[in-house]
Amino acid sequence: MSQQKSKASLDVNDKIAQSEAFIIKHKMPLSIATVALIVIIGGFFAFKYLYLEPREEQAQTLLATGEQYFLTGDFKTAVEGDKKGFPGYAAIADNYSMTDAANVAKAYAGICFAKTNQVKKAISYLEAYDVQDDKTISPAALGALADCYATDNQVDKAIATFQKAADLADNISFSPSYLLSAGLLLEHQKKNDEALKIYQRIKANYPASYLSTPIQPQTGETVAPEIDKYIERVSK
Repeated sequence: MSQQKSKASLDVNDKIAQSEAFIIKHKMPLSIATVALIVIIGGFFAFKYLYLEPREEQAQTLLATGEQYFLTGDFKTAVEGDKKGFPGYAAIADNYSMTDAANVAKAYAGICFAKTNQVKKAISYLEAYDVQDDKTISPAALGALADCYATDNQVDKAIATFQKAADLADNISFSPSYLLSAGLLLEHQKKNDEALKIYQRIKANYPASYLSTPIQPQTGETVAPEIDKYIERVSK
């Protein structure tokens, strides 16, 4: 019993000695690695708080300034800037990289270029936009991108992007319109079976939308929902 305890004690001591020898042998590399890690962590926080956050605040302020042009339909000034210090959404997107504001600016810039018939530029900015899990800006950006693809004769991309926009929005205000656009493009491609599925989806998933509710003219007569016209057309 005494011999077993002695052996166990020797084993433990041996392991401790090996650990001490390892630490002594690698003391300098370990010290360098520790210092490097501290420098990396410190550099990250310095970059975030001293550089990135101030730039984020600046870019957010500029975004807000641009809204006055965007909301009033002055898309040229919104994307290109004015002479009062507002650089335009394109410049915000290009010059404030790694900020959330720059990503939003890409969406706005793309929409503005689309509104001013600069389709290639619009596609460039809208494709660069990092789609988020929201129900407003991201669906709008995707819808604008889909429109641009259609204008640029990239029909398959347009159909897929319209459906993606509808899925992301998932509401009666925008989704039916995006799906209808996808269905019309499928009809243009003579893919009536696929278009039919899209139209049936509008009627089933968005019964309260403007496409699915019965129209009631002033006469009081109730007529079939508008979506039924599309369903009937591709069912023949």
